[in-house]
Amino acid sequence: MGTVFTFDLRDPTLPEEAVEDALGWLHRVDATFSTYLDSSVVNQLNRGEMRIADCPAEVGEVFELCAGVEADSAGYFSTRWNGTLDPTGLVKGWSIERASAMLSKAGSRSHAINGGGDIRTVGPAGPGQPWQIGVADPLRPGEFLAIHEASDLAVATSGTTERGAHIVNPFTGVPATELAGVTVYGPDLALADAYATAAVAMGAAAYDWLIRRPNYEAFLVSADGTFRRTVDLPGRRAAVPAGNGIA
Repeated sequence: MGTVFTFDLRDPTLPEEAVEDALGWLHRVDATFSTYLDSSVVNQLNRGEMRIADCPAEVGEVFELCAGVEADSAGYFSTRWNGTLDPTGLVKGWSIERASAMLSKAGSRSHAINGGGDIRTVGPAGPGQPWQIGVADPLRPGEFLAIHEASDLAVATSGTTERGAHIVNPFTGVPATELAGVTVYGPDLALADAYATAAVAMGAAAYDWLIRRPNYEAFLVSADGTFRRTVDLPGRRAAVPAGNGIA
């Protein structure tokens, strides 16, 4: 998926095989959905070499989820804006959510998975110790906008920090630049990932849309440095090394 995945495992009883299974799952998702691999199922679909009905079951599941967010966002989240299928605005968060569930099923009571800034935490980081999740400032490398303490939380970020203006407004076909970064918190990483992507594509209209998403909250940073959040989440401004965003 073109990024680095980090597993932070705090449960000493978790069998090694469970981690291997979760890693195998992520490699399978990459082989299925990558837009960079010629052999991926998504690229075979785009070339007309395969039908969705002939694909693995997870392909239909992902595109059904994508269709739901597309309708919910009035089309700002799109898998077809350039004429080809591209579910990457949702599939990374979805794959991490599934990998986390695999670890939990295998007995993990405390872990975090970070895939390119999309993070899923389960349980506490330690006895009485929540995970600390930093929201990196997209305009000031190495600084956090806020540090949020939580357990059992999904956090997804989209914006210009790592890859520049790569999210396109599907109605104009032009990269969206009004928002430098959007971080979405909530119970499910697939939706948090897709909501963050849709919000960047929306630009200035994203705040009013995000405050209507039940069970999800967000931080938004405009290109001019204006900072807004949809609720007064516990946090603080801090000038500290960004690191991988969790502790």
